[in-house]
Amino acid sequence: MTRHLYSCPLRWSDMDAFGHVNNVVFLRYLEEARIDFMFRLAPGDGSPSFSGGSVVARHEIDYVRPLVHRHEPVVIESWVTSIRAASLTIAYEVKDHEGADEVYVRASTVVVPFDLEAQRPRRITAEEREFLQRYVPPAADGAEGADAQEAVAA
Repeated sequence: MTRHLYSCPLRWSDMDAFGHVNNVVFLRYLEEARIDFMFRLAPGDGSPSFSGGSVVARHEIDYVRPLVHRHEPVVIESWVTSIRAASLTIAYEVKDHEGADEVYVRASTVVVPFDLEAQRPRRITAEEREFLQRYVPPAADGAEGADAQEAVAA
């Protein structure tokens, strides 16, 4: 399975009074990784995919272990677990580096493509679906992969 990798720097201001990265800051980290995935890596040269707008419908975050400030960035691995007609779900793991066993956060975000002019959700285009499917785990990866494959077909 292909995962999108984003190197996310830690900022001194990310820490809270307890000396670790504040729980709310992780939402910003996930946003940075999601934007890098959806907009800079959008399919096609000059493609308008995803650039028309999107909104977050849901976040789910499991804080696995505290992350203290350091000079090295964390790596955020992202992949797609569900593609529906007008939404997709992106899963994340925040780690020390690609393939690391130390996971700080596991999360997911439901994203809805949004038509900014019409001010309403829109359907995922064929081009977007083709791009996203590269990041869906194969069914052989277990239940999550099977659910994602089923959702892709929906």
